[in-house]
This record gives sequence, C-alpha cells and structure tokens, in this order.
Amino acid sequence: MTTGFGLSASARSALLSRLARRGSPPVPEAEPASPGRDLGTLPGMRDFEAMREAGAALGMESPFFRQHDGVAGAHSSIGGRRYVNFASYNYAGLNGDPRVAAAAKAAIDRYGISASASRLASGERPVHAELEVALAAHHGTEACLAFVSGHATNVTVIGQLLGPRDLLLHDRLIHNSVAEGARLSGARRIAFAHNDPDAAERELAAQRRRHGRVLLVIEGHYSMDGDLPDLARFAAIARRHDALLMVDEAHSIGVLGATGRGIAEQCGVDPGLVDIWMGTLSKTLSSCGGYIAGRRRLTDWLRHTAPGFVYSVGLAPPLAASALESLRLLQAEPWRVARLQSNAALFLRLARQAGFDTGSSAGLGIVPIILGSSLQSARLAAASFEGGVNVQPILFPVVPEGSARLRFFLSAEHSPADIEESIATLVAARDSLAILKAS
Repeated sequence: MTTGFGLSASARSALLSRLARRGSPPVPEAEPASPGRDLGTLPGMRDFEAMREAGAALGMESPFFRQHDGVAGAHSSIGGRRYVNFASYNYAGLNGDPRVAAAAKAAIDRYGISASASRLASGERPVHAELEVALAAHHGTEACLAFVSGHATNVTVIGQLLGPRDLLLHDRLIHNSVAEGARLSGARRIAFAHNDPDAAERELAAQRRRHGRVLLVIEGHYSMDGDLPDLARFAAIARRHDALLMVDEAHSIGVLGATGRGIAEQCGVDPGLVDIWMGTLSKTLSSCGGYIAGRRRLTDWLRHTAPGFVYSVGLAPPLAASALESLRLLQAEPWRVARLQSNAALFLRLARQAGFDTGSSAGLGIVPIILGSSLQSARLAAASFEGGVNVQPILFPVVPEGSARLRFFLSAEHSPADIEESIATLVAARDSLAILKAS
C-alpha cells in the first residue's frame, strides 16, 4: 500500500523520521517573532520547504534551474555534457537560427536594446508595427497588439476586459495567467471539466443571465496534456449564449495545422469565429512577449487602457525583430511544422508501445508520460538525466498528486534516432527503478 508521493507506509515513516532528526533550520536571533513578519506564514511556504527537505533527505538533486551552456535546442550542453533536450519550447527549431540572431542584432544596431519606456510614452519603433501586422495576418484578424510578457498579456487583458458583474468561464486546465487575470478583474470565475463543451454549455445556460459580460476561455493546445479542444463547438456555444470566446494559442502557433497557424487551421474553423486570439512570442517564435489578435476596435482600446501595456516598458526591439523573423521563416519553411509533427507522432507511438501512459496527447508537439506519483516522476527524470535525456518532471502541487508526470516538448530539430534512443533510456530507467507500466 502506498501513501503520499508514491511511498509505502514504512518508507514514508522512515522519511519522516529522517526529517525529524534533521530538525528545522535555526532562526537567526535577529529575526522578528511577530506573526506579521514571519515569512513562514507566507502562502505555501511550509509545503515548499517540506518538499525541498524531503528531496534532500532522499538524496535527490533538484531538476529545476539547471544551467545550460549554450542554446537549448533539441540538444543542449549542461555542465559540459551533451543531452537530448525535451525541456524547451523550441518547436520549430528557430531558437539559435543564424537568420533570427542576425535580425535581433540588426535591431540592436538600429534601435538599441530597450524601448526605454512604455510605447505610449516613448513612441513606437517600426519593428513593433511590422510584427503586429504580420501576427494579425497569421491569425486572419484585423489587428494585433504585442505585450512585453506572455503571462502578463492574459493577466492585464482579462483584468481590463472584465469587472465584478462579469463571468470568466474557463477549462479546468487553463493556464495560471488566466486565473490571475480573473482575480485582478474581480469577475466571478467558474471552471468546467477539461475539454468538455457540454459542461461549458451547461454552466452558460445556468449562469449567463446573472452576469453582464461573459468571457469563455480555452487553450488551442494544452501544455500539460498535449490535447486539443473542439474549437467549432466552443465557438458555436459562445455565440449561442452571447459570450466572447478567447483562445490561448501559446503552444499552438508553429505546432498545429499544416502550416503552423494554430487550432483554427488544425480544425478547419474560420478564425473569425474567435473573438480574441492570445499568443506568446517565447516558443515557436523564439523571442519573449505576448500578443492579442482580434478586431481593431479591441486592440486600439487595449493600446490606450490596458495597464500591462500602458504602464509597462515596451517590447524590446531585438525581441520584436527576432519574433518577426521567426514568423517569416515559419511561413517560408513549412517543412519545420511537418517534421515537428512527425517527431511528436513517433515519440507518442514509441512511448505507448513501451507501456507508458501518455494520457490524451494528440502527439503534435507535447507528450506527457504520466506516472501519478511525484516521487516516481522525480526519480525517473533524475535517472533519465543520468542517461543523457533532459526532461522536466511536473510534480505536486503544479498538478494534483496522482497525475504527476514527465512532460516532453518535441522539436523539428530532433532526429528519429534522438527519439528512439530517448525512449530506450526511459525504459531502462523505469525498469531499474521498478516503476510500474501503465495498465
């Protein structure tokens, strides 16, 4: 019988005894004892410290914040050793492409590194407008507005769109940035069962009349499971219930559709049926930032009112230039999307043949290996790293205990040999750790 973190009752008891013997680190005498200044009462601090202490007691090195020696593409050097890398969002293999680097360097030479202030206050650079026009065309929308951070894009846009009388209805597995935007707005927030249009419609039918504006938010490609929504059904539901539909395409651009245009292309849906397209620049587009694409009236309003745009420094010109060049290359070289999708399909097939639980992954760019136990996931990630495969474990509390996993991001740069050898490494690591196969 197992308990928390995949440990047997006896193993858990032994671990707790070891932690008890270690004791808590001494608090400096100068540390104030008043509750208001006790950092131990910060949200989640006790759990965080207990998890870190448990890892140390088990002799497990943290898999996080590893230092890469250079570009983290399909391969990466970490501590002087070469690894097959599945921990980066370099879907199209454009991060490190010399043409992208040259575009960024040219922008530095022309504009400097920083925008130096908000674009409203300090003015525009031509590369900002060029990027926004290109992104709008890519999504088939009237206009686009680029922000300095992908996470902040959702936070500030949702915070500006909604108010206390409004409703945010979202998939249960939606990204944290959407939930933070709802919290900022004061709107009521309701989550529906993952990828379940019927559940979303039931909530809308029950709740719509009680609220002013309703925003229905889904993702085009879910980053934890690698699965897709039924976009046509969600679009129809939003219109039927007088709601705005927002789709987060962070992991869709360059991944879904024959030419990497995202979930609309993948599903054969008119992109005009979606009111708000959100995306990031940090994945396929090998830069940093976020954007909103949609009607010009919306983007013009956000340009003058969204706090995360008005009061934040503008997107750095070299970042805008690198994203623009990446988008141009993605469109000019569709083989990148085809190769990515072929690699992901191969990984998915071989992982399933090896008995791994890959959940509902569509095998288009993201494939999880679900182990359930956080401890087993951390151990398998560590053993795989020793074998030359760099993959991040996703552990409690990021996911509920019972759904911990390793999450693999595929790239157009991976070779079939990379994938075959990595699966073999995972199988050997699993067998050496006596981790059970999926039933």
